[in-house]
Amino acid sequence: MAEENRKNVQEINISNEMRTSFLDYAMSVIVSRALPDVRDGMKPVHRRILYAMNDLGMHSDKAHKKSARIVGEVIGKYHPHGDSAVYETMVRMAQNFSYRYMLVDGHGNFGSVDGDPAAAMRYTEARMSKISMEVVRDLNKDTVDFTDNYDGSEREPVVFPARFPNLIVNGTSGIAVGMATNIPPHNLGETIDAVLAISRDPDITIEELMEEYIHGPDFPTSGIILGRSGIRKAYETGKGSITIRAKVNIEEHENGKSTIIVTELPYQVNKAKLVEKIAELVRDKRIEGITDLRDESDRDGMRVVMELRRDVNANVILNNLYKHTALQTTFGVNMLALVNGEPKVLTIKQCLEHYLEHQKVIIKRRTAFELRKAEARAHILEGLRIALDHLDEVISLIRNSKTTDIARNGLIERFNLSEKQAQAILDMRLQRLTGLEREKIENEYNELMELIAELKAILADEEKVLEIIREELTEIKAKFNDERRTEIAIGGADFFEDEDLIPVENIVITLTHQGYIKRLPSSTYRTQKRGGRGIQGMGTNEDDFVEHLVSTSTHDTVLFFTNKGKVYKARGFEIPEFSRTAKGIPLVNLLQVEKGEWVNAVISVSEYREDAYLFFTTKFGITKRTTLSQYANIRKGGLIAVGLRDEDELISVRLTDGTKDMMIATKNGYLIRFEETQIRSMGRTAAGVKGISLRGEDEVVSMEILEEDSNILHVTNKGYGKQTPEAEYRITNRGGKGIFTCKLSDKTGNVVAVKAVSGTEDLMLITVAGVLIRIPVGDISETGRNTMGVRLIRLQDAEEVATVAKIEQDEEEAEAIEGNEESVEEAETQTEDKTKEDDPDETSEE
Repeated sequence: MAEENRKNVQEINISNEMRTSFLDYAMSVIVSRALPDVRDGMKPVHRRILYAMNDLGMHSDKAHKKSARIVGEVIGKYHPHGDSAVYETMVRMAQNFSYRYMLVDGHGNFGSVDGDPAAAMRYTEARMSKISMEVVRDLNKDTVDFTDNYDGSEREPVVFPARFPNLIVNGTSGIAVGMATNIPPHNLGETIDAVLAISRDPDITIEELMEEYIHGPDFPTSGIILGRSGIRKAYETGKGSITIRAKVNIEEHENGKSTIIVTELPYQVNKAKLVEKIAELVRDKRIEGITDLRDESDRDGMRVVMELRRDVNANVILNNLYKHTALQTTFGVNMLALVNGEPKVLTIKQCLEHYLEHQKVIIKRRTAFELRKAEARAHILEGLRIALDHLDEVISLIRNSKTTDIARNGLIERFNLSEKQAQAILDMRLQRLTGLEREKIENEYNELMELIAELKAILADEEKVLEIIREELTEIKAKFNDERRTEIAIGGADFFEDEDLIPVENIVITLTHQGYIKRLPSSTYRTQKRGGRGIQGMGTNEDDFVEHLVSTSTHDTVLFFTNKGKVYKARGFEIPEFSRTAKGIPLVNLLQVEKGEWVNAVISVSEYREDAYLFFTTKFGITKRTTLSQYANIRKGGLIAVGLRDEDELISVRLTDGTKDMMIATKNGYLIRFEETQIRSMGRTAAGVKGISLRGEDEVVSMEILEEDSNILHVTNKGYGKQTPEAEYRITNRGGKGIFTCKLSDKTGNVVAVKAVSGTEDLMLITVAGVLIRIPVGDISETGRNTMGVRLIRLQDAEEVATVAKIEQDEEEAEAIEGNEESVEEAETQTEDKTKEDDPDETSEE
């Protein structure tokens, strides 16, 4: 006997057995208990509760039923676990402070935000909420697969049709083995808009979704989300941290005292414990100044009141409360869900894409179900039509048949019918033989044929499927959408975004002809005297040179306008900082500039005001004026800034207030001045109107805003320049040929830039070799219109000025430069050497 028992013993490695058994258990917890399905956003217990309620007919338009009855149905048929776990789950689904859109309509005590438990299940009642009816809609139309329950006696759905993206809308949390999920709830309308956007443009980026559609989580308890950086990281990677604050008001009283009133709490914060924690901090004197603390919350809303002493600062008390209590909390986002039975961390777009694919399957399966049903009915009607067409013969055949089977077989053989058609004829009532009933059969048949054709067209065209999804989602949005509850706060003294970690400082952004960009602190370039040799501004390739230079701030937005009339944007701090001699990074690594497209204008914007305009000028002299606000939302892929005609290019863009005088200058030394109001404000994609009429092969090189009492500064490509009072240029109508403005020769070269200056600026000149000089505008001679000017920069053979930029003088920088004796002495020595040459052409006039 012992030997026989020994044969039944199987020796195994206990380490392998433990590993295998634990993995089996872990996967069971992951798949069957703790993690939601990406398609309907539900764990098995949620799905079983709603399915049991739906199966029992506890719909939103029916009476409430005892919760104990629902729990018993769930654990008896589908969920072989404890009744308390099922009831607690159902309670959460009925709490308006736990679910953004409640899936269970509870009646009775279902707990409170103070952490009070729900009443026992024998006392409470429940039914499906109206929105949960959309979760199970079309469940009976073969839209999803069913599987056996735990003992094989019942069938339950593997997933719900879920006619709205429940995973994102209501969120979820769960702890599995070795992994956890924590998805915040969102606003229904925003989420549906995001799904619709993806259905129309599958290539839409997460940043574009955030900017235009789904702005961030929307918690049922409202509150304030601090900044977008945490949201952006969570949406782009699936993991992130979101800081949430309570909504607090500070009331000042006439007696000098203040009161802090809390009206909204961060998500999942227990109000009673929060009040207890504040009282403990006051008692331990970790926070001093609170004289009274009371909870005045009622059925109309939340209200926690803290009265303060007269001699304390309410903001200081509040900041300490944020630091030490749950008035400010962090929500750790971990967007983990089951995709085809496997746990995966998903971005917000991937979650919505999986939902959209699920809806495609639902619509196709529902359509196929309705098609089968319609074809089956049409098949029966075809038999009835045949019987009605041969009514006398059919009646005679049936009358002469001894049994039903003989009659059925006779009909099948005589009229080539199917068994179902023959049975339908035998079952047909005599009233169907009337003329009216025959007409109804004919109409029904024709309608069915139209329906069948439509259903087949849907199955053959995915765009039709998407259109149905859009219509149904839009319908649900119209029915259930509400206003966003959670505010997303940007900026502020007590919290910051990533950009607020970067100091606000003046910078210079350089962009080369071949598209290398970088930023430098503005103080990198010391001021030199006119005629100096300059310093090496940046390293470039032999055939490259600096083409654009902009003075801006790290927190301003830099707009890049290209020759093709498109505009791209970047924040100042987003542009990488390099050393003075480095060439930077390729612009294509920063912006999505297309092939054959290059930047022709760069301007800085601090805010998008309604009273500000962008003024455009092209190479062929076409101008346009458009409100700045039309360029506030620029995608990463760029935006059309101005409509261009054939072979024309965008040359210059300026920011105006709508009341300025504009001047346009050409390469051959002509300039026109006209009032900006002569050009009406146009749409973003408009082409514009003629600003200046060009002579021969001339072309526009500059466009500037002309301020009153300013000077017009000319710079040529051979390094000569001059200032001329703006009074010498009369105002004319737009579209004229302009007046002669600068004496040009082989020595001076052509005009490369024209600037409006006041005399307090510094001028930055950059050569094609990358040599850069910064000189005060006040050092440049003021002469008449028809003059050559003075030498601004001494150029080597074949060297030319490539671009010119104005930079506002920095007093602190000037003081630092004055303290640098060696630099000043070097600059003065260079100036003395230059003046000893006594070039008579520098001040010649005609």
